[in-house]
Amino acid sequence: MDVQIIIDIAIGVLSFVFGWLFKIIWQAITELKDDMKETNRVIHETYVRKDDYRIEMAKIESMFQRILDKLDAKADKP
Repeated sequence: MDVQIIIDIAIGVLSFVFGWLFKIIWQAITELKDDMKETNRVIHETYVRKDDYRIEMAKIESMFQRILDKLDAKADKP
């Protein structure tokens, strides 16, 4: 066998292996992107943003404060 044929076969095998690895990595990246999209969708549907939570808690605290003020005013009356 000629040396050129051996080099051509080696280059062909290496090209095949690198192509196969590239395909596997590309599929993994695509699956990760899909998983990230799904995770982002679930997070936005399930969890509350911190600033929204703080706003709502401030509303609840003000409601409790009004209730406590009313109870204090009621308790002061004989």
